[in-house]
Amino acid sequence: MKSVLMSALMLTTAMLGAAPAWAQPALPDQTIKNIVLVHGAFVDETSWDGVAAILTAKGYKVTAVKNPLTSLADDVAATNAVLDAQNGPVVLVGHSWGGVVIGEAGDNAKVASLVYVSAFAPEKGETITALAASGPATPGAAAIRPDAKGYLTIDPAVFPSAVAGDLPKKIGEHLAAHQMPINHTAFDAPAEVAAWHDKPSWYVLSSKDLVLDPHAQAFFAERMKAKVTTVEGSHASLASHAEEVAAVIEAAAGAK
Repeated sequence: MKSVLMSALMLTTAMLGAAPAWAQPALPDQTIKNIVLVHGAFVDETSWDGVAAILTAKGYKVTAVKNPLTSLADDVAATNAVLDAQNGPVVLVGHSWGGVVIGEAGDNAKVASLVYVSAFAPEKGETITALAASGPATPGAAAIRPDAKGYLTIDPAVFPSAVAGDLPKKIGEHLAAHQMPINHTAFDAPAEVAAWHDKPSWYVLSSKDLVLDPHAQAFFAERMKAKVTTVEGSHASLASHAEEVAAVIEAAAGAK
């Protein structure tokens, strides 16, 4: 009976994409084992589920931050709270708007390295609003709309193709219908820290991104002297190219 239960547990866990704790492989001693994932605007922490499952199955301790998206300071505070709770050094990862957040929170002493995934990486004093205005608007950026309280979302009719063009249409439509609005003031807040000056950085560049222009991504990556991996993905490459994104995070953890 015990072997039957164990087999059923292993099968169920495999279907969920993660291995039970007793079945996880031991990571090499020098590998950073703590991974903290920071989501972007318009989505929540579940956007990291695919990457988190891959890394958890390999033995990493993965935590996804739930950003309130009420201000840059609030998102940084939420991220620092998660970082402070980690036991040992951390690889801090940010997607899209999350890149701004990790640039600030990356100053935390527990952060050993940074990974940007289709992400903004402002210098001190720069704002997302100003950076976005420095070039032609992408289809995704052009479709951002404010509500009566100044919270921003992307036009649901545009969201599936602009944000998640390489995911099944039904997934894009679901994401569009369940967006997490972000306070417009977050995009106007100047970066106070640029942790990539002091922490080794990696960048996953999404070559088919229709939200954050790939040329802008290349600019950020070159400016921070990041190790770059290019994927032929949309802005949602953290989901559509989860294996490749996870591999970059492993590299930043020292495992590859």
